[in-house]
Amino acid sequence: MFLVHFLKQCLFDSLTNHWFVKTTDLSNDLHKYNEKYDSYADMIDDDWDKETNYDNPKNWPVYLKAFFCFEIGFLCLSVYIGSSIYTAGMKDLQQEFGVGREVALLPMVLFVLGYGVGPLFFAPISEYYKIGRSPVYITTLFLFAVLQIPTAMSQTITSICILRFFNGVFASPVLAMGAASVSDVIKTPYIPTVIGGWAVCSLCGPSLGPVLGAAINSRKGWRWCFWFLLIITGSSLLSFALFLPETYPPTLKFKRARHLRELTGNSDIRTNEELRHLAVDRGFVKEYLLRSVEITVSEPVVLFINIYSALIYSILYLWYETFPMVFEDMYGFTPLLEGVSATSMLVGVILGSVVYTIFIYFKFTKRYTKSEMVYPEVFLPMAVMGGFLLPAGIFIFAWSATPKAHWCGPLIGACIAGFANFIIFETLINYLGMSFPDYYASVIASNGLWRSVAASVAPLYAQPLYTNLATNNFPVGWGSSVLGFIATAMILIPLVFYWNGPKVRSVSKFTDFEMT
Repeated sequence: MFLVHFLKQCLFDSLTNHWFVKTTDLSNDLHKYNEKYDSYADMIDDDWDKETNYDNPKNWPVYLKAFFCFEIGFLCLSVYIGSSIYTAGMKDLQQEFGVGREVALLPMVLFVLGYGVGPLFFAPISEYYKIGRSPVYITTLFLFAVLQIPTAMSQTITSICILRFFNGVFASPVLAMGAASVSDVIKTPYIPTVIGGWAVCSLCGPSLGPVLGAAINSRKGWRWCFWFLLIITGSSLLSFALFLPETYPPTLKFKRARHLRELTGNSDIRTNEELRHLAVDRGFVKEYLLRSVEITVSEPVVLFINIYSALIYSILYLWYETFPMVFEDMYGFTPLLEGVSATSMLVGVILGSVVYTIFIYFKFTKRYTKSEMVYPEVFLPMAVMGGFLLPAGIFIFAWSATPKAHWCGPLIGACIAGFANFIIFETLINYLGMSFPDYYASVIASNGLWRSVAASVAPLYAQPLYTNLATNNFPVGWGSSVLGFIATAMILIPLVFYWNGPKVRSVSKFTDFEMT
């Protein structure tokens, strides 16, 4: 790890020395402390906010920001592919180990559950100023990549289930911290747009997983799905470890203050983050590791947005059960074609990202750059629109999936649902992020737990739901309609917060009420 750290620092320092304008050594300005600043912490903050300070990730050149965001998005895509990639070979796994469908589903269920549990620990740790994001990313990604080896070589279903759970746990920081990492390097007016790209990766991964899994399984068998994950995550880990530096501002400020202390021998040089947390270090577990739980319990905004997000993700993972029923059992598609049909949701996600980007530019970016007052509720009308489209897509899928109709009907419904899924998910994530900017990773970790728990149990009740409510002509009609009715009721959540959000946030201890 020392060698990796050394190479990483050398490579990044060479980039900064060659391309960046070097900032003034802050140690030269210490003599001005008594004249201009009330504390050394204020001096560090003032220097940090200067546009000539390239230690601040928001001042990196565009090419480095683009590379960083691409890497975060690709990692997120890889991990989400990993959640569903093996489902295409599930029947082969059942035959090899002699287990039923419910048991064969457990590796996916436990993986999804694991990446909901992991962020409760890793995301708050990444917000601890002495640690930051980079060590968490590198450590957990290394463990995730290594665990693919015993998973691919497992000889019992029990060992696969256990390993898949820990795969999910160690994959989780990429999913929980991705949006927070993007917000570290992108300036505020453009954060929602760039996070939209990250969200495309989040929603496309589960749809691409079955397609890639079917192609790999048909040629190499289900075990090669895990070797494939090792290859893509291992290469991403190497790139991340060597080229991508720390981005969390409090950690970078802490390192700068520590360097100045070493240069001057003055132990009074500290950042505001250090001063604020000197009394907290002893209560690290309570302050950091339990933060996600505390925010969820005490903040109505977080609680109800999490409930809505959980519904979105449970529907997303239910598709993986309904698509085989419709396209394999009813329309006679091959497993590979059935996997390709699932990309109809991916098409909807991409279309949704285009509409979302246009909306964000006019409603947020353009207004923010003109210094107009912008509140988090600016995102919610888009969420309401998606809230109406989601049940519409579900109902179209439900009642067009019949032997008497062409197979393109369900695909259109799935495409509309994918469009709505992206719009709702992305606007809610941005709403949470703008409402709780200082606790971004913890809020997203809380949201991720709710989403993953809902998604993990969805495949387990899918079969009973659709089997018990199926009719001869409409095998998924009433089962899907149940979800459609629930989705319709959930529209009230963004509506209520659009009307009352400022009032609710004004009494919160975790959010800044005045947002500009």
